[in-house]
This record gives sequence, C-alpha cells and structure tokens, in this order.
Amino acid sequence: MAQQVYWERKTLDEMTPNEWESLCDGCALCCLQKVEDDETLEVHYTSVVCHLLDKSNCYCTQYKDRSTLVPNCVKLHPEDVEKFHWLPPSCSYRLIYEGKKLPDWHPLVTGQSDTVIKAHASVLSVYEVTDKEITDDQLLDYVLI
Repeated sequence: MAQQVYWERKTLDEMTPNEWESLCDGCALCCLQKVEDDETLEVHYTSVVCHLLDKSNCYCTQYKDRSTLVPNCVKLHPEDVEKFHWLPPSCSYRLIYEGKKLPDWHPLVTGQSDTVIKAHASVLSVYEVTDKEITDDQLLDYVLI
C-alpha cells in the first residue's frame, strides 16, 4: 500500500513550516483586493491585484518583506485559517482545513509549478489593474460578480 502524502495525513497544525509553505498552489487569488459588506460581512473579490505581484508567474516580488511593504497583506498561519472566511474555495489551506482533496492541477499533485496557471485557476485569469493604478474610491468599480 502506498504511503499517504503529508497533506493527507497531517493537519495544518502538524505541518512543518516547509510543508505549510508548499501547500500554497501559487494562484495568488489572496493577492486580489477584497471588499467586505459591513452589514452582511460577505466578502467580494475585485479584479484589483497587489502591485507586488509578478504577473508572469503569480509570485510576490517581495515575499519576505510583503507585510512591511503592504501593511494590509495577510500572512497566513495554521491557527488562523478558520478565521479567514475570505479564502477562495480553491485555496489549498482552506481545502485541507475542510478535509478536502487538493485539485488535480495543484503543483504538489502534478509536480509542476505552473499547472495552476495552465488550469486558469490563478489570479492571471481575473485581474485587470494593480492597486497602484486606481484610487481607493474606484475599488468598488472592480468588484467581481
């Protein structure tokens, strides 16, 4: 019998820092600006992406310093996943937390880092502008429906 891969046999809290980081599929959907309805607390994604995103490969150009350079950038930790109701349904952290399998296009499943882009499951399929190209007042104009 084949041994289960770590993401199927460990909880998020049990993962090493390297295992935790490798769960990220590189979709960069978390890099989209979001708007939360004050009354319903529903989160709406926009097509506005963080200016630090490398739009050729979906990686942050300043990953280690991102929280300093972009103060509202969220750094995910295993103990916080439950609180982040805004994570997209395809997010690996959310899927594992919910006891679901990783999608077939996930780099851990395919062994290739670009399969999230090829599957059109990344931010590259939805972004229009960066946060530096619009004003805060224009953000609502970019809400995805």
